[in-house]
Amino acid sequence: MLREIIRCRGHENVRATHRSTLEFTKEDYLTPRGDCILCIEADKGLNDLSYEFKRALKAGKRLLIRIRVGDLTDEVLSEGSPDLILDHDFSMVVRKSNYIDARTLSVRANKAARDIDRKIVELLKSPERTAEIELIILD
Repeated sequence: MLREIIRCRGHENVRATHRSTLEFTKEDYLTPRGDCILCIEADKGLNDLSYEFKRALKAGKRLLIRIRVGDLTDEVLSEGSPDLILDHDFSMVVRKSNYIDARTLSVRANKAARDIDRKIVELLKSPERTAEIELIILD
């Protein structure tokens, strides 16, 4: 099974209200305008994912994103694409649409930031709270 684990933390400006994207970032700050960002100070960006993992995404494999904060878990299903660039130092963006840029991790997701369990979002409004993001290739 191909999988990657990303660890990140919350921030007082976490809102997670964006309708079409969900983002994890290595940046150490978050402005109120970053309404798609779920957590900051991630220990991985797209450039840090393994070659095998990126190859599976570019082959169009399905991706399960499991978000864990404390005892709470939420899951997002999305897809890879041959058009993925997967070349960004800081950001990973999951999109409901088919739009692709260097920050795109996956497309055609069944959830965006606003669809994430609101209890998880509330917890991640605390800078002391950490999250584990598990990326699992399904096919």
